[in-house]
Amino acid sequence: MDWGMKNRLYKIIRPKTGRSLMLAVDHGYFLGPTTGLEDWKKAVDPLIPYCDTLFATRGMVRACVDPRKNVPIMLRASGGTSIVGPELLHEGITISVEDVLRLNAVGIGYSILVGAPWERDTMLDFSKWVDDCERYGLIAMAVTAVGKDMAKDARYLSLACRMAAEHGAHIVKTYYCDGFEKVVESCPVPIVMAGGKKIPELEALTMAHNAISAGAVGVDMGRNIFQADDPVAMIQAVRGLIHKKMTPKEALQFYNEHKKASGPAKKSGIAADDTKKV
Repeated sequence: MDWGMKNRLYKIIRPKTGRSLMLAVDHGYFLGPTTGLEDWKKAVDPLIPYCDTLFATRGMVRACVDPRKNVPIMLRASGGTSIVGPELLHEGITISVEDVLRLNAVGIGYSILVGAPWERDTMLDFSKWVDDCERYGLIAMAVTAVGKDMAKDARYLSLACRMAAEHGAHIVKTYYCDGFEKVVESCPVPIVMAGGKKIPELEALTMAHNAISAGAVGVDMGRNIFQADDPVAMIQAVRGLIHKKMTPKEALQFYNEHKKASGPAKKSGIAADDTKKV
């Protein structure tokens, strides 16, 4: 791994803690105006100071993210199908490496569909992305187990994550499961946990804590943040759990104490400036 790639990786995984809070807000590429992201800019702007990396589509970055914002960006690089179409998981390449460079992104995220009819297509396309990323010092993240029909147990996730690593992924995003430590142990590159569907706050915080305890470097969480009653308080609670080693109960207490107030930072909370130091 060359200097440029290491530098980009350290923007995703904070060197001081070895952990990462990625904010997933790419859902519109197949869902359209997702609940909580109907007004994307209004929803995401207050959250940016607290995430280590923003995982988004190029369209939303161009239209909604202030270029003066100091936030590393991972671009969604697969898509082409929708929730109302007949082949939701039949994704393909949607952007070029030149666009990744133009937008000054640190890398890309691409869904590999292990076990789906289009498994081979997505694996070969992801391999092409790895070649491009290696050529320009970018980070290639494989997103695994997308789709409600995918078995999200340790055996399947270990297979998918290991295949991603074998094909050159620098980071793998996958779901949490019982026996998650087996998934991590069999994957030689960093794993971030996908947040998945909206669940109660304590469950989401506990799942993230368990994933990190099992060896994940962090989370790429979306709906459990931007669909919370107070997304700003929730992302601060998740950040406290990841970077300040809060327990799930401590993080939930923080959330409950801060969810009534609005605004990107409060003096009694985890200040935006402080979060960028870890």
